[in-house]
Amino acid sequence: MPFHVVLVHPEIPNNTGNIGRLCLGTGSELHLIKPLGFSLEDRQLKRSGLDYWPKLKVHIHEDFTAFLEHPIPKQKMAFYSSKGNQNYWDLETQEDHYFVFGCESKGLPEALLETQQQSLYKIPLATDSIRSFNLANAVSIVLFEGKRQQFFKQK
Repeated sequence: MPFHVVLVHPEIPNNTGNIGRLCLGTGSELHLIKPLGFSLEDRQLKRSGLDYWPKLKVHIHEDFTAFLEHPIPKQKMAFYSSKGNQNYWDLETQEDHYFVFGCESKGLPEALLETQQQSLYKIPLATDSIRSFNLANAVSIVLFEGKRQQFFKQK
């Protein structure tokens, strides 16, 4: 079963295009939660996603409530923020896991941060010189940790 990358209110088309390409390359699905900071017809989105975008399994949701209407077991959702209290490698991934990320400028909405404390993870930084990693980089770190765990479970 594929992993799912969920972007809540993504703002930068290049990041979303790169994440879409990453999802396609890892057999993952992409979920975009509106409002989006760009049009799905955006030139930069298509440029960074190259000609792979039409092959990607992408789901568009009107808001987070609409996204939650799909039956997703709570234990299969993980939220990522610099405010997380657990490291991303502490999550034991499962098949069909959902990795939820916030927008580039603000991260996840405060309401989600408050209600998802038990499922809130961070990517630790080696320095206080930056607030966080680029969204596309953060998604790749988390997604490949999940893939690594699943690979070793199969052996």
